[in-house]
Amino acid sequence: MNAPFDPSLLTAQKFAVGQPVSRKEDPVLLRGEGRYADDLNRPHQFYAVMVRSRMAHGIIRDIDAAAARGMPGVRAVILAEDLDTAGVRDMPAAAAKHRDGSPTPRPSQRPLAAGRVRYVGEPIAMVVADTSKLAKDAAEVVFADIDPLPAVTTAAEAAAAGASLVHDDAPGNMCLDFHFGDAEKVSAAFAEAAHVTRLSLRNNRVVVCPMEPRSAIAEYDADQDRLVLRLGCQGVFGQRTLLSGIMGVPVEKMHILTGNVGGSFGMKASAYPEYVCLLHAARSLGRPVKWTDERSESFMSDSHGRDHEMVAELALDAGGKFLAVRVTGYGNLGAWLSNATTIPPTLNAVKNIVGVYATPLIQVSTKCMFTNTTPVGAYRGAGRPEGNYYMERLVETAARELGIDRLELRRRNHIRPEQMPYKAPSGMVYDGGEFPAIMDRALRAADWDGFAGRQAESRARGRIRGRGIGHYLEVTADAGNEMGGIRFGDDGHVTIVTGTLDYGQGHASPFAQVLAAQLGVPFERIKLLQGDSDQLVAGGGTGGSRSIMQSGGAIVAASELVIERGRQAAAFFLEAAMADIEFSRGRFSIVGTDRSIGIMDLAERLRLQVELPDGMPRTLDVSHVFKGVPSAFPNGCHIAEIELDPDTGVVEVVGYTTVNDFGVLVNPMLVEGQAHGGIAQGIGQALMERVAYDEDGQLITGSYMDYALPRANDFPGLGFESHPVPARTNPLGVKGCGEAGCAGSLPAVMNAVVDALAEFGIDHIDMPATPHRIWQAIQAARP
Repeated sequence: MNAPFDPSLLTAQKFAVGQPVSRKEDPVLLRGEGRYADDLNRPHQFYAVMVRSRMAHGIIRDIDAAAARGMPGVRAVILAEDLDTAGVRDMPAAAAKHRDGSPTPRPSQRPLAAGRVRYVGEPIAMVVADTSKLAKDAAEVVFADIDPLPAVTTAAEAAAAGASLVHDDAPGNMCLDFHFGDAEKVSAAFAEAAHVTRLSLRNNRVVVCPMEPRSAIAEYDADQDRLVLRLGCQGVFGQRTLLSGIMGVPVEKMHILTGNVGGSFGMKASAYPEYVCLLHAARSLGRPVKWTDERSESFMSDSHGRDHEMVAELALDAGGKFLAVRVTGYGNLGAWLSNATTIPPTLNAVKNIVGVYATPLIQVSTKCMFTNTTPVGAYRGAGRPEGNYYMERLVETAARELGIDRLELRRRNHIRPEQMPYKAPSGMVYDGGEFPAIMDRALRAADWDGFAGRQAESRARGRIRGRGIGHYLEVTADAGNEMGGIRFGDDGHVTIVTGTLDYGQGHASPFAQVLAAQLGVPFERIKLLQGDSDQLVAGGGTGGSRSIMQSGGAIVAASELVIERGRQAAAFFLEAAMADIEFSRGRFSIVGTDRSIGIMDLAERLRLQVELPDGMPRTLDVSHVFKGVPSAFPNGCHIAEIELDPDTGVVEVVGYTTVNDFGVLVNPMLVEGQAHGGIAQGIGQALMERVAYDEDGQLITGSYMDYALPRANDFPGLGFESHPVPARTNPLGVKGCGEAGCAGSLPAVMNAVVDALAEFGIDHIDMPATPHRIWQAIQAARP
């Protein structure tokens, strides 16, 4: 006799790990019911506006705020001395060591500049008033008397002899002299090489441009002597630690709350001077104070991304095998140390430079320099796209110089599956990967062999078609502890509590899929809590493509604890020995019988039971700290096709295919969306985005009138396929996907552009490959 049909099995299958489940957040957001930082208001709040330096470098002689303080509705004009009097500390600056072991300089940024300004946009005062308009009007009459000093804006310029010093305690403007690798062995490999490819590469500075500008509201609870800050960020646990230290209060006296966040890409991970000033204003005035950045300000005040000047070299033997790769150059930090500032051109370049290729030796030597520009911080990938870009441009150029087919050169040097686990010269150990198979699949998906026909059709229309490969591997962020909290509420819902933070990724659905798979809890009854620092016991925030590994692993570990508690409680209610209780598909059963109790019913019984035996858990709730898992190694192959108009220099991306290994895909739809977003940002950087300063340090790309972002019509359909190889280093077998789109798209697009320009004898062009740059290169190359 057939067993009765169980509709819950279909429901479980619909929301299982591996299914393309829609984002839980979308219905609320599409109805306009999201609550971002600027949507929030508090009773009796004041409004703040920042006064910023209009000079890139200079000595502050005086800041005259008398007129502003006397204007109607103005409650305060806060200067650096006011923060000093209140015991507010400087912004934190990370410690490091130079290659010779000596400590690096650690100039600490004051929340409001005093004595000297070091970049256009540096905050020098905050005006607080009854309305935003009154605050803006008052900010206009705050007069700063500043004697100008010479400014430096590029890293190479800052390193030149006699350059103006950004900080007196940073000789030569150098923050960090970084070196990795055995220089003697690398030099020997280059000396013995049959061929050396050398490229000078500019990794252009970009403005981060999230959809939601930064905004925050600060409050002071006098009864509890407690500061509260509501803002958009990447992790409330880390923000609480940073801001409590700056404000000089214990962490329990600082409460950070975050609702919906409209993008960040690394930029909102830091504590910023504006937040410190807001907290001080709320505490000193006894009223909530709100500040919202305007886009013209955010171009100057938000940390920028990228900005490296590198010389990359690849040594090959007579058979085309890679012997060593060497990268030497500069990283531009801007005026101050921002979040993860020194990591992209140093440690992350080391970890990501060899990518998918068996390269015995690497050397990375980077000088991180202070300049009179907006501080540079983490931006999607934070060194991972850069490392892959350097290597893939070298591979493509070496193939052209040697007359070897670009596919053949890659195949000769691929790390092969039988070599796994593979210890890279960076010290990272790849646990698995099928790089040759992924490239072959990408070639088929992109119809590589049909390119000649498409190229001829383009030429018939006066266009030049090029194609490029971006075969990448990136190393996700280091391990960190993460909270795995599970709470069974009296409303019949189960809440996941974890310290990563969704700022557009869509955490709620994949995290719920993991929990539903572990505990059999109905998907629709699962909630997610991330943005309240009071609720967390640990939390690494979201960054470095590790959320599903960290929070997913934490959910798995916490679920195991719930099951163990549940077996003990089920044994009591079912009147059986704990050893006879088994758990499957959301039910605790007595082995060999039909007696069972569902996990949701069990949680309810525990909540209502008045008397329980000693040692019996009174709840299934757990609050677990999950020890972080090692880095994972997402990888893939991007193939881009572009059309170039030789008369105007205009480039159009006309085809794009990508095959990726992200391990187990918890939610394939969201993974594809993350890949699309990264590809879009990579195309933007490759073809149009560029921050530019003049010789005085004035930002000349300070708005969307001057700074080009890609639009929907700049993209073709983006082909996406998966070739998953489960990771062996975390419970779910997952690999991060959030930043990988940039890692593959930068080299794929730029290799395609250079491929098209090859007929003019052009073998390199720097990002961004704007129409003007391309047109100039073509004119210079023509007889």
